[in-house]
Amino acid sequence: MRRFPEDFVWGAATSAYQIEGAWDADGKGPSVWDAFAHTPGRIANGHTGDVACDHYTRFREDVALMADLGLKAYRFSISWPRVQPTGTGAANEAGLRFYSDLVDALLEAGITPWVTLHHWDLPLALQEEHGGWLSPRMADAFADYARICFDALGDRVRHWITLNEPWVTAVIGYGEGTFAPGLASADGPYRAGHEMLRAHGAAAEVYRREFQADQGGVIGMANNCDWREPASGAPADRAAAQRALEFYLGWFADPLYHGDYPASMRERLGGRLPTFSDEDRARLRGSADFFGLNHYTTHLVAHADGGGPVYDGANVGWAEDQDVAVSVDPDWPTTAMGWPVVPDGCRQLLGWIDDRYGRPPVVLTENGCAYDAEVVDGAVEDARRIDYHAGYLAACHDAIADGADLRGYFLWSLLDNFEWASGYDKRFGLHHVDFATGTRTPKASARWYRDVIARGGLTDDAAAGDGAAAPALASLPAGADAPARLRSPR
Repeated sequence: MRRFPEDFVWGAATSAYQIEGAWDADGKGPSVWDAFAHTPGRIANGHTGDVACDHYTRFREDVALMADLGLKAYRFSISWPRVQPTGTGAANEAGLRFYSDLVDALLEAGITPWVTLHHWDLPLALQEEHGGWLSPRMADAFADYARICFDALGDRVRHWITLNEPWVTAVIGYGEGTFAPGLASADGPYRAGHEMLRAHGAAAEVYRREFQADQGGVIGMANNCDWREPASGAPADRAAAQRALEFYLGWFADPLYHGDYPASMRERLGGRLPTFSDEDRARLRGSADFFGLNHYTTHLVAHADGGGPVYDGANVGWAEDQDVAVSVDPDWPTTAMGWPVVPDGCRQLLGWIDDRYGRPPVVLTENGCAYDAEVVDGAVEDARRIDYHAGYLAACHDAIADGADLRGYFLWSLLDNFEWASGYDKRFGLHHVDFATGTRTPKASARWYRDVIARGGLTDDAAAGDGAAAPALASLPAGADAPARLRSPR
């Protein structure tokens, strides 16, 4: 039996645009994702989030699903344009009432709400009128929005996340241009990332100065990162893997824990990387009460002068700036997204965070997989999803044994939902959603996760699925020498 700590947080997660629907209901303003999805050619099959899972009208049904799972916590995001239609000004009371009712329903079911303030659906007016996350105005606007949410919900919400995966917005939204707002630029990611960090610092300062003492909550950020494993034991490849992690996770985590960007980014980018003011540094350093981590997969990294082939898309500028080539081992199993299933990468990454940031309390705010599974005779069998989560939870348990201070695990996702540019073709949910009727059907993985939560851990057979059986990274062929775990300097 792999038992987790008694106070371990067992949860599931979603985001507003992916499940709520009601895109223009009750005074909600348009978001950048509304505009992006309504642009022909942007989303697979022309799908949009206009209706999605219709969670806006069916949230009580979904809370009942959570209660049946025995969830201890539920992570959801607030749609900024539902609360402030243009991103500034007075609050839309109908929008706030929806989230207030959702929080009340969760608490009545004994489920702790974890609230994300921004999960990519920026008010469209802020993008069109000010340039969105490229604008220095955004820190003040975001702080004002955050204050509205803290004031309206903070009497019942004790766990806040400012930004979800700013890396994705910066690199894919403002660099590659295949996510909203759809801008392609070599330096756009660094500018957008900088303003998102400033916004986090401003919102965290508002919470701590005006609300935290009375409300007694905590605040942090949810960063995403794949593990970057050296492709060989060669020093150049080991240095490349370390550099890749610094350009990925260190980019957004170092300012929160050390007050500035990683030295490798400063050295390579020079004036292309914006500079924090003294006020920004003071706001950012120590601004996270916990380390939120979204983790899904692992890739191999080798040194490559001038960049190299990049797995899963060519990220404009950002990839080339690192001088790395990213690849996968062809023997690794993959999900429907094409992402390798390598549980040991999760253990390695948790150890890297532990080393670099001085053993912070960590919450795995997302971990999940997409697999196709249809409803047959009222049931959905999804053994590969069970194997995936069993493997990654076993890796989490190993990381705790190694000394990582892992406090919780949020499975992505509660429901099949709108998977961004992939539309509705990729299903991550514990519950199958018929998007024509809205019908929810629990999958076999939902029953499995309910049992894991009830036991507080994994039985030995539950941790022995295909995902858990994936080889430990240190045992993989790697040239003359198999690389030991990367140790990050603090």
